Amino acid sequence: MDYVRLGTTGLEVSPLCLGLMTYGDPNRGNHAWTLPEEQARPFFTAAVDAGINFFDTADAYSDGSSEEITGRALRELIPREDLVLATKVYNPMRPGRPNGHGLSRKAIMTGIDASLTRLGMDYVDLYQIHRWDYATPIEETMEALHDVVRSGKVRYIGASSMFAWQFQKAQNVADANGWTRFVTMQDHYNLLAREEEREMLPYCLDSGVGVIPWSPLARGKLTRPWDSETNRSETDEFGKSLYADTDRDIVQAVLDVAADRGAAPASVALAWVMRNPVVTAPIVGASKPQHLDDALAALDLDLTDDEVTRLEAAYTPRSNTGFA
Repeated sequence: MDYVRLGTTGLEVSPLCLGLMTYGDPNRGNHAWTLPEEQARPFFTAAVDAGINFFDTADAYSDGSSEEITGRALRELIPREDLVLATKVYNPMRPGRPNGHGLSRKAIMTGIDASLTRLGMDYVDLYQIHRWDYATPIEETMEALHDVVRSGKVRYIGASSMFAWQFQKAQNVADANGWTRFVTMQDHYNLLAREEEREMLPYCLDSGVGVIPWSPLARGKLTRPWDSETNRSETDEFGKSLYADTDRDIVQAVLDVAADRGAAPASVALAWVMRNPVVTAPIVGASKPQHLDDALAALDLDLTDDEVTRLEAAYTPRSNTGFA
C-alpha cells in the first residue's frame, strides 16, 4: 500500500478509507441492513491485512453500535499509532431530549466524550461535523472544536456536506481567531453526483483541504445494472432521494467500460473518483468480500481520456443532493 498525505497535513493515510456505516447492531438505529459484530469482523481484518489504516464511522451510525464494534475490532488488529480513525458529531443521539444533537459547545463536548467511551480510545484522529448546524453560531462551533483539539482528544478536525460558502466561512472564522482549521471535506461525489466540481472541490484544492468523498459508488448504483436492487437499496429512503432514473445511462457507461477492461464496475467508478487530484481517499463500504477486492483493484486502474469521456458524457447538471 502506498500511503498519501491527508490534504496538506503531515498525516499519512491509505488512499482508500473503509466506511463503517455498514457495521452495527441491526436492532439499533435506522439501518436494519447493517452487519452485526461477528459478520463485520472479517472486513476489519481484511482491510488491515491489505494495508488500509484509515477508517471512518460516526456516533449516529446504528445508534452508536458502529463505534462500539469499530473500537473492539481495531484495538485488536492494529497498533493505535498506526491507525487513523475518523468519527462524526451532529445527528441526534438522545432524541427528544435537549442538547442531544447539533454543534453547540455542549453537544460537541458531550459528543466527543461519548464517542471515545464507545470506541474505548483516548483520542480520535479526525473529528468531523456531520452537517452544518443552522441553529448554532459557527463561532461557537469552531471554538469548541479548537478546544477539543487542544484537550488532546482529537488530532484533526473535518467537515462533511455543506455549501462551499459555509465551509469557507467556517475556515475564515477559525483563521481570524487563531483556532484549528478543518483539514478535510467529506462530501457527496461520484459519477452520478458531480455538482461539487463547481465550487467545493476547487476551493478544497486551492486551500489544501483533503477530500474524502462519501458514497463514491452512489449507494451501489454504479456497481450493477440500474434496475437491480439489494436489501439495502430497497429500504434506504435517504439513498432513494439522491439519484434519478435519468442516471441509468451513466451506470450503463460504467458497465460498458468495465466489460471492455475486464474489470469490476466498482473498480471503474472508484478509479474515476480517485483520478481527481483533490481526492485523498474515497470512503468505501463493504458488505461482501468482493467489495473490498474491487476497491483495492481500483488503485491500479488508470482510465484513459477516452474512457473518462464515455463515463462523463451522459451527466446533466442537477441540484446538489445529500444536504441541501
